[in-house]
Amino acid sequence: MTATAPDPSDRASRSSLPRVVAASLIGTTIEWYDYFLYGTAAALVFGKLFFPTSDPLTGTLLSFLTYAIGFAARPLGALVFGHFGDRVGRKRLLVVSLLLMGGSTTLIGCLPTYDSIGVAAPVLLTTLRLVQGFALGGEWGGAVLLVSEHGDARRRGFWASWPQGGAPAGNLLAAGVLSLMTSLQSDAAFLAWGWRVPFLLSAVLVGVGMWIRLAVDESPLFKEALARAERRGKAEQPPLVGVLRHHWREVLVAMGARMAENISYYVMTTFVLAYAVSHVHLPKQTALNAVLIASAVQFALIPLFGALSDRVGRKPVYLVGAVGVGVWAFVFFGMIDTASFGSLVLAVTVGLVFHSAMYAPQAAFFSELFATRLRYSGASIGAQFASVAAGAPAPLIATALLKDYGSSTPISVYVAIAAAVTVLAVLCARETRGHDLAEAEEAPEQASEQTPGQTPEQRADAERGAGAAAPAAGKAATA
Repeated sequence: MTATAPDPSDRASRSSLPRVVAASLIGTTIEWYDYFLYGTAAALVFGKLFFPTSDPLTGTLLSFLTYAIGFAARPLGALVFGHFGDRVGRKRLLVVSLLLMGGSTTLIGCLPTYDSIGVAAPVLLTTLRLVQGFALGGEWGGAVLLVSEHGDARRRGFWASWPQGGAPAGNLLAAGVLSLMTSLQSDAAFLAWGWRVPFLLSAVLVGVGMWIRLAVDESPLFKEALARAERRGKAEQPPLVGVLRHHWREVLVAMGARMAENISYYVMTTFVLAYAVSHVHLPKQTALNAVLIASAVQFALIPLFGALSDRVGRKPVYLVGAVGVGVWAFVFFGMIDTASFGSLVLAVTVGLVFHSAMYAPQAAFFSELFATRLRYSGASIGAQFASVAAGAPAPLIATALLKDYGSSTPISVYVAIAAAVTVLAVLCARETRGHDLAEAEEAPEQASEQTPGQTPEQRADAERGAGAAAPAAGKAATA
């Protein structure tokens, strides 16, 4: 009995795509709000509240250590969420990740401090940070794939970049709420209870995010791939095995591409707060306002860079960002050292412009590297395992370098080295712009005969040659 191929209009419905984009953007904004809220608080208050026995810079260092520990759980989240996301669907796992993130953030707002319960306070803080990292490790891949798999190849870079906007939007929201609290309160009141309000607000935001996220449909491409797998009736290998066996080159490319993007972002948005306040002696409000303005600019730029990647390719846009951030790192700290608010705003803004050139095409770029039934695992593993070596220790390393050398130059060299790694990785990658994500889902035994760098069209041709029927939708999307 011949299966009827799904109608292409069902897979890429123009009416449903904006709703999916909105749901992904709002969901990722809330998750990044929770995550960045911790980083901002780590730079400004956690050292005093949870590590009060240390000198200020050491307290900040220990605070950033708990911040970095959260990244250690992100690869585990990528593995668990990627496995089940490739097995049961993207939408269900996104709901779970939102609940985990919101719950842990709300509980941080309820934590007693070191003065109340001693060493148990930083232990509990670290545990909740691990839950945050686990949740975020599963969030990113599902959010960008849900959008990528609803859209078409022609504008995938633009549409898939919108969930990426959740990072600056979440940072904007986190810094904005903390900035509001610090402007309305004295330092003593903020340390006593004001810092808790933004964390408790997460409970409300998660409720809004759940209501929106539950209203969207599962990825149609995933449903088609699942149906093909069921028709074959053969046991499939675990997604992790498939990724490591057939897509390990793509995983390495994704990890390398993340180095400059991840390190530069956390240096220029999280560490910069501690640097401006502790080293340059600027007011907390001034540092927060600079990050606020820069994040607003970045939010506007991300879809523009995403659209540009649809025109000129993912690689050229990404390379401009990597080279730019490596050079700008040597200008960045010098401008902050002037203690001028205008220079601080310009330094962070330009840095985030270059970061946007990498971050915007990343969602489409990584999605296009992997097959449908391995895509959640592949994209998540590549992105989140890199974060352990990149974003996790970035504020920690930057703080340690500043403490040891008393100069920002070693930090600039650190960012430049990361940029060189990213340039090399992107140059080794294939250009993915215009690739059709609706390729036939290959059986494990067929996959072993394929070249890891095959395009979706070549995979479909191989499957047709083996006697399997490739979906008509894939041909329609490439026409």
